[in-house]
Amino acid sequence: MEQILGGIDSVSGLLWGRVLVYVLVGAGVWFTWRTRALQVRHFVHLFSLMLGSRRGAGGGISSFQAFCVGLSSRVGTGNIAGVAIALTLGGPGAIFWMWMTALLGMATAFAEATLAQLFKVPAGDGSFRGGPAYYIATGLGARRWGVTFAVLLIFTFGIAFNAVQANTIASVLRDAHTVPVSWSGAVLVLLSAPVLFGGIRRVARVAEIVLPLMALAYIALALVIVALHADRVPGALLLIVQSAFGFGPAAAGVAGGITAAVLNGVKRGLFSNEAGMGSAPNTAATATVDHPAVQGFVQALGVFVDTIVICTTTALIILVSGVFDPANPGAVAGASMTQSAVAMNFGSAGQWFMTLIVFAFAFSSVLGNYAYAEVNLDFLGAGGSSLTAFRVVALAAVLAGSLTALPLVWAIADVAMGLMTLVNIGALVALSRWVVAALTDYESSLAARRAPLFKAADCPGLPSTPPGFVW
Repeated sequence: MEQILGGIDSVSGLLWGRVLVYVLVGAGVWFTWRTRALQVRHFVHLFSLMLGSRRGAGGGISSFQAFCVGLSSRVGTGNIAGVAIALTLGGPGAIFWMWMTALLGMATAFAEATLAQLFKVPAGDGSFRGGPAYYIATGLGARRWGVTFAVLLIFTFGIAFNAVQANTIASVLRDAHTVPVSWSGAVLVLLSAPVLFGGIRRVARVAEIVLPLMALAYIALALVIVALHADRVPGALLLIVQSAFGFGPAAAGVAGGITAAVLNGVKRGLFSNEAGMGSAPNTAATATVDHPAVQGFVQALGVFVDTIVICTTTALIILVSGVFDPANPGAVAGASMTQSAVAMNFGSAGQWFMTLIVFAFAFSSVLGNYAYAEVNLDFLGAGGSSLTAFRVVALAAVLAGSLTALPLVWAIADVAMGLMTLVNIGALVALSRWVVAALTDYESSLAARRAPLFKAADCPGLPSTPPGFVW
């Protein structure tokens, strides 16, 4: 078993340590160039679209609901523990490179969400289904690769990552409050089951309530801590920028210097915002919108919220609280930094609050991960008893993850996620003309001061109109 695990870890290290970092960053640069830096040009427009994203669903899933489901998976325990680990391994400079990765990733997120909308298909519940498996099969005419992607995602997100999130919750409750892991697992299963058995529509309704509340609560906590240490904020931000380029005591205290800051920042940024992995487009496609680019813009904003807002919130909590020693970044274990910082300001009450936040983040991730899996099960033709059986398996994975660490499952999931990312990026680049055509059509409507309404027949830049095209 150790030899098998070691072999899988080697493959995972190759994928995520070398290949995928360059592939994902390269994709961000490519789509930033192809879209003429839409994330900069339309930055304010992203927020105006978000403000109106609750309307216009017509009985389907609204743009805001799809955004919340996607963000539910993005925003997880990695936004708390992952940022602290990046600080430990790469120093404060890693946060700067997380920002840069997110800014590039916004263009990639736009591309994959827009493609998901372009190639979506009607679903029996009045909404839609779509995502990489669909645009690979239809746009590229490569159903076998679409099936490959779907199988990889179902295992990775529907089973393995849900076990990871459950294990995180159970570990936090056990270590901080001596709660038996069996209790944690049972409660999480009982909370998740009614939502999962309600399908994507119920997941969307729960996500649009839970996600904003937990994100706002976490940001409010950070604002209080920042206000208590307002005099340290300029220094913390300066420390981040200086360390990113190898200056200051924090950079000197990190093994590897600027290289460690760049690599850890980029890796954690990519893991956190998931841009290019092909996960979020599965829920982006479920939204009912008037133009494919609308959901592309909304999902791009999701990358900004996840990394620039939530991850920066965690970084500031740690840096202004004084638990981070710039000269010795590894003095406090990465995963415990955030809780130590909150406890320093609020004592045991803060520790309980952080426990609730971790629980809410992980619970929302379980829901978002399941939604991704269900979309791909639909692609494979699963329904009825097959879908019910998978929901039981997903809940069993949550319970198993709560009770014990599953290193082999997690290691295989890392490799599976890496492979599905490579498949997705290849499809994105091959279908980039579709993305540019949709964006050009949308911008033409804005320039003419009319509401963007997409019709394939009126979009001359569209390469073709495949069978079953809903537009």
